[in-house]
Amino acid sequence: MTKADSWKNVLGASVVDQVRYIVRAFSREGIKIGVARAPDDELDYLYAKRQLLVRDEYLDRVRQILQPPEELDEERDDPARVQRVIAGVVLLTLTEQHPTVPEALTVIDAELGAGNATPNHVLTAAGNAGGCAATEPQEVPDEIEPYPSACPGNGGAGVLIYMADTGLLANAASGHPWLAGVEGDPDPNQPTGALQIAPYAGHGTFVAGVARCVAPAADIIVTNAFAIAGSTLESDLVPRLVGALGLGVDIFHLTIAAQTRHGLPLIAFKKWLRLLRQYKGVVCVVAAGNSDSRQPYWPAAFSEVVSVGALAGDWRSRASFSNYGGWVDVYAPGRDLVNAYATGTYKCHVRPYKGEEREFYGMCQWSGTSFSTPVVTGLIAARMSRTGENGQEAAAALLAEARSHAIPGVGPILLPCCHDDRPGGGCSCYSGPRRPGCEPRPHCPGPG
Repeated sequence: MTKADSWKNVLGASVVDQVRYIVRAFSREGIKIGVARAPDDELDYLYAKRQLLVRDEYLDRVRQILQPPEELDEERDDPARVQRVIAGVVLLTLTEQHPTVPEALTVIDAELGAGNATPNHVLTAAGNAGGCAATEPQEVPDEIEPYPSACPGNGGAGVLIYMADTGLLANAASGHPWLAGVEGDPDPNQPTGALQIAPYAGHGTFVAGVARCVAPAADIIVTNAFAIAGSTLESDLVPRLVGALGLGVDIFHLTIAAQTRHGLPLIAFKKWLRLLRQYKGVVCVVAAGNSDSRQPYWPAAFSEVVSVGALAGDWRSRASFSNYGGWVDVYAPGRDLVNAYATGTYKCHVRPYKGEEREFYGMCQWSGTSFSTPVVTGLIAARMSRTGENGQEAAAALLAEARSHAIPGVGPILLPCCHDDRPGGGCSCYSGPRRPGCEPRPHCPGPG
């Protein structure tokens, strides 16, 4: 049995398909991706080959450790080898003469301690480090309504949500009333030609649609930060987030997750969170990931963010794909949601459905923590406009509500809730899957 065969047996064929898709997509952009495996041969993390993220105060020591003294002066004179990611962290590019990233970090850790230099990790919207969310998009009848349904009223009015995702499909806003006014970068996987829908096309549009159904008047910007196979590098995402701080954002919304080397935090993203503290009341909401793992995934595992897992289709248990554990703050519906998508033919690329063709007419059914997360973002935005609280205050109040209705064996939960803005109006919450006789749950958050 070859090493590749062993890896496939441990990971499962579908995960291998997913990882290969990501690696090939980055390769087409001229970026070589490495796949690190744990001692038991399971997938550990994905990273950019020949790239290290290094804390400023350790840069000179890292150079000394990796390179003979006579070569240091030449390296310092090459600005392309060292690039600023964020104040306090640089991207160091290694040459072919250097050790590989895992080898280099083993030596650096021994000298400086773990976490002062790290891989440039791949962050992805996919489950198990690949694939589209937890599942590939599934067909629905033409002209189906979104589910959860679009709330009436002006929930989210005056609140700006910045979504780092795959961008926005052309004409999505005009074709789906609940997306009217949503702005964003073009989705790089926009269907063209014979309307073949590429993997990850429409991910950002679907996510924005879910948030808008919960907070129908919120202002949303959908960026194409995850333009390569629904993924990005930490060194590319963090400068985007720094630039967005000047927009007056109320809620940062991220639908990416990653395993990291030794489970250590993302050092550049950690610096951005420290910078975010200077912007009073701004909250960051992050998907927990779709690997059915207790192991912390980043950036959701940072204590400063709101991490969101997914409930199963019954809205009473955890979705089988959702990551879980004490680092996950709240769970929301994430199985079989319905919202805006592309029009055309999608060819599945992950087993067991690999090669199957599916036809779509602007809507789809999709599962993943990518889609439970905008439920929570929408609830925060709607509460902000209703109560006058800032993002952190609204999030804290909702998390307290979620804990008071925690499900044993799952954790705190939040369900989609529509508030009636008319005088004397209350709220109605979905009680779960659509079925006859299903009544609203009685524990909707109150107006204050």
